[in-house]
Order: sequence, then C-alpha cells, then structure tokens
Amino acid sequence: MTIKRDSEGREPASDGRAARRAAAALLAGVLERGQPLSALTGPDTLAEAAAETGTQAGAGGRRGSDRALAGLGGSGRAQAQRLALATLRHLAAADATLAPFLQREPPPAVRQALRLAVVEHFVAGAPAHAVVNDAVALMRAGRGTQRLAGLVNAVLRRALAQPAEAWAARPPQRLPEALRGRLVAAWGAAAVAAMEAAHARGAPLDLTPRRAEEPGALAQALGAELLPTGSLRLAAGGQVSALPGYAEGAFWVQDAAAALPVRMLAPRPGERVLDLCAAPGGKTLQLAAAGARVTALDVSEARLDRLRANLARTGLAAEVVTADALRWEPPAPFDAILLDAPCTATGTIRRHPDLPHLRGLEALGTLVPLQAALIDRALGWLAPGGRLVHAVCSLLPEEGEAQRDAALARHPGLAVLPADVPGAEAVWQSAGGGLRLRPDHWAGRGGLDGFFMVCLGRRSG
Repeated sequence: MTIKRDSEGREPASDGRAARRAAAALLAGVLERGQPLSALTGPDTLAEAAAETGTQAGAGGRRGSDRALAGLGGSGRAQAQRLALATLRHLAAADATLAPFLQREPPPAVRQALRLAVVEHFVAGAPAHAVVNDAVALMRAGRGTQRLAGLVNAVLRRALAQPAEAWAARPPQRLPEALRGRLVAAWGAAAVAAMEAAHARGAPLDLTPRRAEEPGALAQALGAELLPTGSLRLAAGGQVSALPGYAEGAFWVQDAAAALPVRMLAPRPGERVLDLCAAPGGKTLQLAAAGARVTALDVSEARLDRLRANLARTGLAAEVVTADALRWEPPAPFDAILLDAPCTATGTIRRHPDLPHLRGLEALGTLVPLQAALIDRALGWLAPGGRLVHAVCSLLPEEGEAQRDAALARHPGLAVLPADVPGAEAVWQSAGGGLRLRPDHWAGRGGLDGFFMVCLGRRSG
C-alpha cells in the first residue's frame, strides 16, 4: 500500500485524514455491523478489482458507506480502501502489537483508529510521527472521542516504537477455527499455513485481454506480467478506469484463476453457450470474445446491470436474461454450459479479507444442495455431445470434488471430459479429474484465488 507524499515525506493533511476517516468507517461497517466491504465501497478502484470472484454485495451497506466516502476523489477512495483492506488482513497482529499498552478494551471507534495507525506504520511504512498526529486529530474531530485523544497519543507512541522486526515476526492471521479445521483436514496443516500467508500478502490486479491472441502488446502497454494461462498481472492495484485501454474495452478485471473455467470449456465460434449464474460477467465477456453465441443468465437484475455495462464498454454481445435458474427453461439445448455456482467464496479471502468476519459455514447446508440442483438442471439443457464446466471459488471439497463425484453417481453415463487448459500446472490436477487451485499456488507470482473446476459430459459411443 502506497500513500502519496511530498518531497519531505509528508502527505496533504486534509486528504490523508479524510482517507483515514473513511477507512475507519469501512472497518466499522465490516467489524461492528457485519457489512461486506464490497457493499461499502462501490464498483471502482479496489472494489472493481474484486468483482470477478463470485461474492455478492450484501444489502444495507451502501447508505452508510456513501457517507463514509463522501467528498473523496478517486485517489482518496483508493487510499481508504487499501488501508481498510490491509488492516483487515493484519487485525490479529495489530491487536497483539497494541495489547501491552491497553489496560482495558477501548471504544470501537478508538480501537479502529489504533488498528489503522499500527498497520499504516508497519505495513505501509508511514512515519510514526505522522500516523500518531493524524490519529490524534481524528479523535479530536470525532463525536464522543475527543476525551480519548490523549490515550490514542500515548498508546501509539509506545506501540509504534517497537522494532519492525517484532512486527515481521508475527505469524499471518489465522482463519476462523471452524473453517481452518475443515481445510486442514482436506489439504494439511502446512498447506493451510501457506494459504494464510497468501491471504496476508493480498492479491495483485489481474486482467483478461479481450483479444486473447494479442496479449503481449497489451501487457507491455500496461507494464503487466503475461501469465502462462494468458491473464495479465499488475503488481499494484489502483483506479482501474484510469489504465490505458480501459475505455476502449481492451480488458476487464478478472483473477487469473477465475479466467480458467472458460478456458477449460474451450468455447468455439458459433456455439450456443449458456453462462449460468453469470453476473458480474467476466466469464460472459470471455465467452463472447471467443465468438460463441452467449446467453448470460442470473437472478440478480442489479448485478446484470454491471454485466451490460461491461458488454457495452468492450463492444461484445450476449443475450442477457434475468431469471431463477431453478425455474427457467431454455428455448433450445446448448452446446456448452458454464456453471460458476454460488458458493462460500472461501477461495477469495486473499482478495476479500472481510469474508471471515461476515459469514461462517452455516450456508453450506443450503449451498451444497443448490449447487447439485443447478448441475442437474444444466446437464438436462445440454445438446447431444455437449459439455458442462462446474466451477466454484471455494476451498471446501464439499463444493468442489464432492459435487463432481456426486454428479457422476447420480447420472449414469456422465464422465469427466479431458480438458486442456493452457498454462495449467501439474500440481493443480485433481485426482478424480478437474483442477484444484489454492491461494498458495503460484506463491512466487502473487498467488491465485482458490477454485475448483471440472468439465462433465457424456462420452460419445
């Protein structure tokens, strides 16, 4: 996370303090009111970078967030979001750093300000004196926190005097124990520790080029790395709409892992393809760019508005349908179907560090049967010789490998079809067929979202 400063290392006081105030409001929304960060920030800067990950903004968050971000320009909004994201990734370390200097639990507004200051100093490298001064100023300007400005000053001066080595030695933030236990059982303790380290590092900004055959020139123009799977990766985030080529629709934001289900489906020009649960639309854009005749279906009209906007920006075309997939019936069979099913989104925590604070695993009882029902309906809509890719941005086998095995058991004659995914590594191959990606994969390149995907169909003959 970087913060714009002048030649003497100072930042404009009004801009920096406004961004910190907004960051504190974002933290309060997540930690005190259980609001998703994506609902608090809107579809720009880092929120746009998180769009193609399968999570949905919760209702009820935008009104308070609009007040929190009011008056901030694009750079200020981006700064506030970066600081909030970094603090969510390092909450446990921040609290451990502050604990020796707090005799009792402070009010929530004070706790958030202290956490933000600690993270801004130890993670973003902001000078201790500047962080302390602005945290105190925020307390003095806040309603009901003026009397605690002295406490914030005293605690931060002592906490930030600790050596950077002590911060660096703190372990990555652990996942909630209920989720951690399931993942350890599935992938082992060492793998889960590596995932937690990946979550702490955060996620780079990945882009999918509209013209898959010409990614090199676009990568050079953007200063991006061309990944083996065909995605482009920028080391730093920022305001997506300010990148060269954005207005011309040369790319869209999509994690490199999220781009792979379409590459597994391998749509051909002229094929009739259904993108089931399509919003926010990155995979629809991929299918359309490949020349397929695409139907994009989703139950959420609001999220489909985002898809329509991206179709217009990129100059691509698809039939957009708002409907419940469990009740909708297509007018004709499809050659191929992509089902990016609703899931727990546990594979996206490195990009959405608010998720562990918002939801537990209670939704599994609803999501697993829903995924199975969607698989069954989609298989019934395939033309002879058709293929279905089932994908979830989840690390839980119940939503991935177990769904594959259950579908094969329910449908005699169904098989896992061979799928050549360019750039896929051997370690990603699932023993029963398909690909299993985890956040700790590609650690040297910046990681990947967690995904499972498999191509299903009936073998000819």
